Amino acid sequence: MFIVREEMNNAGAIEVLMPVVQPADLWQESGRWEQYGPELLRFVDRGERPFVLGPTHEEVITDLIRNELSSYKQLPLNFYQIQTKFRDEVRPRFGVMRSREFLMKDAYSFHTSQESLQETYDAMYAAYSKIFSRMGLDFRAVQADTGSIGGSASHEFQVLAQSGEDDCGSFSALVVFSDTSDYAANIELAEAIAPKEPRAAATQEMTLVDTPNAKTIAELVEQFNLPIEKTVKTLLVKAVEGSSFPLVALLVRGDHELNEVKAEKLPQVASPLTFATEEEIRAVVKAGPGSLGPVNMPIPVVIDRTVAAMSDFAAGANIDGKHYFGINWDRDVATPLDSQRTLKLLISATWWLAIQARMVRVRC
Repeated sequence: MFIVREEMNNAGAIEVLMPVVQPADLWQESGRWEQYGPELLRFVDRGERPFVLGPTHEEVITDLIRNELSSYKQLPLNFYQIQTKFRDEVRPRFGVMRSREFLMKDAYSFHTSQESLQETYDAMYAAYSKIFSRMGLDFRAVQADTGSIGGSASHEFQVLAQSGEDDCGSFSALVVFSDTSDYAANIELAEAIAPKEPRAAATQEMTLVDTPNAKTIAELVEQFNLPIEKTVKTLLVKAVEGSSFPLVALLVRGDHELNEVKAEKLPQVASPLTFATEEEIRAVVKAGPGSLGPVNMPIPVVIDRTVAAMSDFAAGANIDGKHYFGINWDRDVATPLDSQRTLKLLISATWWLAIQARMVRVRC
């Protein structure tokens, strides 16, 4: 604890100790009483008043500051504590990892501007780096999802090890990092760049093919002997509220999986990510989910960068029981240049990935 306290104090943070038992009304006010889910340990006292055993202290510290702060001139403020936390984990395992009771250092800061917030964020980043370095740990500062709290940036400082939080049983436990730079990211947020090779020239004419028994990519590939990397799957999700279109089409290569974390962060897409029902799809496209594709798609289209690099590919024709073969961008359908993203999960069968021409490893 000495190293942690020393570096936090050096960074200008003030140590406090907040109550483990927290009133439910604070969590109800923030909306996280329902949002946090079953991991939130709840109980009632003898007066039937609801409380929680704190898994974190955003609600408590915010209530404290709003009642004690008298002027913006008192800001910025940065508080930290080292305290026992409680979460009702569904399957506690690995000893100190994913346990229901654990010791955590958490910090909370308050600011009058984004610039002030960024200064404290940078100071905490530097402090964490010093803590891990002083402990002699092999670590990476990993870009991570901001989760239910939100925000524009999040880093997880992760120690590299052969066994991990989910023993590689979950994509969210995987880290992509470079051996030749400081790049590191959670697998769900890792970015891929567009292929460096130019898109191959078209060699086929677009052809409408009857595919009555091919409702999935696997069936299409098997029945028509197509290379799966020459196929595109189209997924329809609900659009953000206020959009002029009810749905958005997301395109990934046939052998790739949609990264739902990234998809949910798209400005066109509603949060939480919600896949369209068959009824909703038919109301917009006039075809079922097994026959969707980019040609004549009447709603906005967002494509993965690997899809943008494809030529002579197969996709649904937006007509039941039919697909187009030999589709080419800008000849048969316009490339949505302002809607190219990394939508796929960065996972390969051998757990090795090439990002920005550098070899990176995937570890838990």
